Amino acid sequence: MCKYGFIYRRSFLKGGNCMKLSGTYSVVKWDESPIRPDSDGMRSTRASVELLFAGDIDAQALVEYIMFYTNFDDRDMHNSQAKYVGHIQIVGNVKGKVGSFAMTDSGSFQGGLASSQVEIIAGSGTGDLATVSGFGSYQADSKGCKWGLELEF
Repeated sequence: MCKYGFIYRRSFLKGGNCMKLSGTYSVVKWDESPIRPDSDGMRSTRASVELLFAGDIDAQALVEYIMFYTNFDDRDMHNSQAKYVGHIQIVGNVKGKVGSFAMTDSGSFQGGLASSQVEIIAGSGTGDLATVSGFGSYQADSKGCKWGLELEF
């Protein structure tokens, strides 16, 4: 079973080969649109996003987010506050293992900082990553985007 600094979930991990991975990502595309009209400074949106991961994972990620802004500031998005959920599909290379997997994403945006917890969807792995499981987190702000994962094969 894996035990590192992120999260410790004894019941989740099954005792295989553990890896603690980290790196950065960059936003290639962000296409966000309202789901319904704004109400009292609040907004619901949907975003289709493309990311490039670097570091221990060299991959492309396609993401679909649903966001609810409790405070939406058109003039300066860094003043906005939101909660969001999403699905992330990662396709690429994880320390020499080629394949794909999907993750759930649950996070918040406040004070210019996006902070999320992610968990790999059981059974979503393909190729060399067919048996992958794990969880992690990421943070993104104006200084950059960093992620960390604990994976088990």
